Formats: sequence, C-alpha cells, structure tokens
Amino acid sequence: MHKDIVVVGAGISGIAAGYNLQKSCPNKSFAILEGREALGGTWDLFKYPGIRSDSDMHTLGFRFKPWVHKKSIADGPSILEYLNETVDEYNLREKIIYNQKVIASNWVSEKSIWELSVEDNGQKTTMTCNFLFLCGGYYSYDKPFMPEFPNQDDFNGTLIHPQFWDESLDCSNKRVVVIGSGATAVTLVPAIAETAKHVTMLQRSPSYVVSAPGEDSWSLALNKILPIKITYFLIRWKNILRTSLGFFLARKYPVKVKEKLIDLVKEELGAEFDVEKHFTPSYKPWDQRMCLVPDSDLFNAIKDNRASVVTDTIDCFTHNGITLNSGESLEADIIVSATGIELNALNDINVSIDGEKVEANNKLSYKGMMLSGVPNLAFSFGYVNASWTLRADLTCEYVCRLLNQMDKQGASACVPEEDPNALVDDDYIDFTSGYVQRALDRMPKQGKKSPWRNYQNYLKDIFYVRLFSIKDSTLRFYNPKN
Repeated sequence: MHKDIVVVGAGISGIAAGYNLQKSCPNKSFAILEGREALGGTWDLFKYPGIRSDSDMHTLGFRFKPWVHKKSIADGPSILEYLNETVDEYNLREKIIYNQKVIASNWVSEKSIWELSVEDNGQKTTMTCNFLFLCGGYYSYDKPFMPEFPNQDDFNGTLIHPQFWDESLDCSNKRVVVIGSGATAVTLVPAIAETAKHVTMLQRSPSYVVSAPGEDSWSLALNKILPIKITYFLIRWKNILRTSLGFFLARKYPVKVKEKLIDLVKEELGAEFDVEKHFTPSYKPWDQRMCLVPDSDLFNAIKDNRASVVTDTIDCFTHNGITLNSGESLEADIIVSATGIELNALNDINVSIDGEKVEANNKLSYKGMMLSGVPNLAFSFGYVNASWTLRADLTCEYVCRLLNQMDKQGASACVPEEDPNALVDDDYIDFTSGYVQRALDRMPKQGKKSPWRNYQNYLKDIFYVRLFSIKDSTLRFYNPKN
C-alpha cells in the first residue's frame, strides 16, 4: 500500500493531522496508522482512578472543535468521548487503520519515498509513503519508568504502575501508598481516598501543586449570551494569555512567584501543616511542570485525614509495606508506583536514510518538528509548559503548508539543512523533570537561533510556524528524480 502521507498514531496529534490534511491538502491520500486497537492515545491507554486532564480543555481541546462541557478540567472518559466525536464529525474514522505498529522507516533517496516496516497483529508488512508524520506521542506505551525497589518481591500486597492499571483492582478499605509527587500521583491520591482506608503519597521531593476551579466561570457565563464557538475562542485565548503570563513571571521573578505559590498552599492546608517540608520544592517554578488539582481535591483529602503526605526515601519493601530511610514504616495493601513515563524519540521507530540509521540526538530540531538532514519527515511534540494540543495544532498546520509548498515548487523532497552558525549543544527541552532528564541523550538538540530553537512559547510560535513564510534559507526543496 502507498499513501502520499502516513500519519503515525491516532491520539490528539494524529487526529489533528487528519483534520488538517483533509482540510488543507484535499488532493493528498493519507492513512493514520495506530499501533493499538483503539484511538485516543493517552486517553484510551490510561485507566487509573480519577484520570483527568492536567490543563484546561479550552486549550487541550482542538482549535477547530469547541469543548462544550461544563467541566474545564475534564476526566479521561469525557476527553476520549470528545476525541471520538471529533473523528466522527470530520469523517476521519475510515482513515484510521488499527493494530498497525510502525517498527522501522527507511528513506530511499533515489525514489523520494519512505519504506515502512509495519507490524500487523504480529505479522510484518510493508508500505510506502512520500511524507512521514510522526504523531505517536512522547512516551513509550509499552515500557513506563518503574525502578526496581529493594526487596520489592517480599511485598505480599499488590504493586502496580498507573500506566498498566488493572480496572478490577479494588482499593476500598485498603491501605494504599502512592509513590511519586507528579501529575499522576496528585490525581490518584484524592480519587483513591474516596473509598480507601487511607492513602499516603510518598515523595522523595515536593512538586509545585496549584489548585484551580474545575469549571470555568467565565465560560459558563458567556455561554448563556454568546454562540459556543465565540465563547470557546474567547476563553481559549484568555487561558493562553494567562498561562503565558504565568510562565513569563515565573521565569523572570522566580523567588516572588515561589513565595506566592507556597502561600496559596498554606491557605489551603492551614498553619499546622508542614508546607515547608511537603509542598516547597527545591527548584524554581516552571523548571518542572506544575501539578494542577481541580477544586482543591488533593488538599481536601489531606485536611479530611483521608490522605497524608510523607517526604522521605525508600530503604526497602517489606512483606506488609515500605521501610523508609528515616526508620519510619508505611503499611500498605496496595503500592502504586507513580514514578513516571519513559520519553521516546521518533515514536520508538528505527529511522534510517538509505539504510544508514538516523540518531536523533545527533540532529538539530527545525522549528521543534523536523530534523536537520532528514527529508520529508515531521514529528509532533507538544509544550511542557502548556497544553499539548496548542503545539500539535500548529505543527499540523505547518506540515500542510509545507506539503502545498512542495507541490507549488514541483519538489518531491524537502529537508532542513543544518546551519553551522546555529550549532550549540542545547537540550531539546529546557526542563529538569526526571522523565525529561532521563531521555535527553535520545532527543535531538536545539540551536542557538531560529529556526533551530525549540521555543516553549505559543505566542512566538504562532509567528514562526503559522504566519512566517515556509521558504527560508535553511529549508531546501528539491527533486532527486530530476
């Protein structure tokens, strides 16, 4: 099978790609290859209690598809329903082919095509395309980050990672320890605490935790007087500007912003709670992603004594829980290792050019979505300081503009040519989070100037990606056949 464009992945990015290709490149044939048996990516994969968005749905939702529900911080099933609605509304379901896991891709220069090796229900098949668009997300679906804990086999209870949650697992009246302090942990703790005997969040170090209303009062008010599309547009931009301003202030005035964030936690938990120990990170605000909790649910669970926070390190597992290096013991029937994800590069696909393997960490990223020296390939990688979809939308729009420019110039290939003046050994993502740091040696680099900078800035990217000319001194269009 041959397609003009192959899109890898049927999650948020893949659906956005399908919409934009259909809208802006109507004469192009394309297929969306999904390695699993259902669409939705993260929102179909994760089944743990309380799974929800960690940003508002007015920005996590698509630019072209308004979010119409009351909840601005939405639960996982509602988000999955929204994605399915989008696929059906824009007739994309017939474009998705399930159980198609792309294992390898080789660019054949002589033919200007990608040859893909695809695993189809255990059977290997091949297909070709002119342009390869990687929309398979940013982490491994098969292998989360789960460290080996000392003596963990001695534990007589259930040890589970949220990525592989067993929906039959009943936490009712059980003692549960959740290891971690990131977005997943702060989501799990209040959800499990609704029925558990007690939940303990065991963290090595604190994260910034910020409460926000589960519903957007402005959205609810404007929906009564304005059409939904106009309200969605206005609230989307309100939230974009607010998030952008917050990030700017955090980077410019880290001490003052940190003080404010900690004061808010003190207001939530009261003077008796040791906020300094349990909710005061050692790093600056937005050096790692903020943890959002809707309607103070985590803080409420702590105040009601349904949940507690322990800041310590693990010595070893025991038959009935965990012994900490402080000497304290935590009894548990269930231990949840909310220890994070493993980032991947190029969707864990073995990419090569004329049989020579492409090492992403030896390449510069072009506008955060292409690689120096690699023709006809783009990838979707969202923001770490804002909603993923904002960047996905921009990337998909750009790819369509690029494809149309290639047609205009009669080119069968397009490649960002590395600029020696831009070379610098900067990390692709300027973040200190563990999942980022563990993967930096697999990720591409960014240069010291545009278009080789991976700006974590939606407002800036609107100009560089959506509005500026496709043609620049870096991007080369050519036709190897001629």
